[in-house]
Amino acid sequence: MNRLLLASTSPFRAALLRRLGLPFDTAAPDFDECDLGPFGPPDIALAFAEGKARSLAATARARGALVVGADQVCAFGDEVLRKAETPDEAAAQLKRLQGKRHTLFTGVYVLDPVTARGAGEIVSVHMTMRSLSDDQIQRYVELDTPRGTCGGYTFEGLGLTLFERVETTAGVDDSAIIGLPLLTLAGLLRRFGVDPLA
Repeated sequence: MNRLLLASTSPFRAALLRRLGLPFDTAAPDFDECDLGPFGPPDIALAFAEGKARSLAATARARGALVVGADQVCAFGDEVLRKAETPDEAAAQLKRLQGKRHTLFTGVYVLDPVTARGAGEIVSVHMTMRSLSDDQIQRYVELDTPRGTCGGYTFEGLGLTLFERVETTAGVDDSAIIGLPLLTLAGLLRRFGVDPLA
């Protein structure tokens, strides 16, 4: 199985996956991101990534493809920030995060729909936002129009300018910030016999 099915309609995740040079399709996962109660942010991110992948198992089996699921959780201290869906929500999250540090946990999961065997990993990135005025926050939201985003920003756009420091762990590249950690995904795919250089 060298074809992939990305369980996401995010154009940013699709753009990242194209970098691996493997043929893939995208599909919207049939998965409800419900509250997982006592689970911590890393466990939630991985559970949601797996849930998205498994929701498309039948579709992937019919297409002869491995499924790739990914999800991201923004943790601010002990609190998980919900994805900002409106400009006002994005501005409110940015106001809370400005001048402070938060962590993005990105889960990625690969599923073989024929055998039901799957494997996943979590990567974390610590993000320190610079101090911002209310006017700067409002201007950013107007220019970048972040929607459905962790933390109220899109790092792949002007969101990059909001930060003074980004700390990744060894083996993690900045694709994890955008929502599909490619180094980690490439390692998972090799476990399933898929190598872009093969």
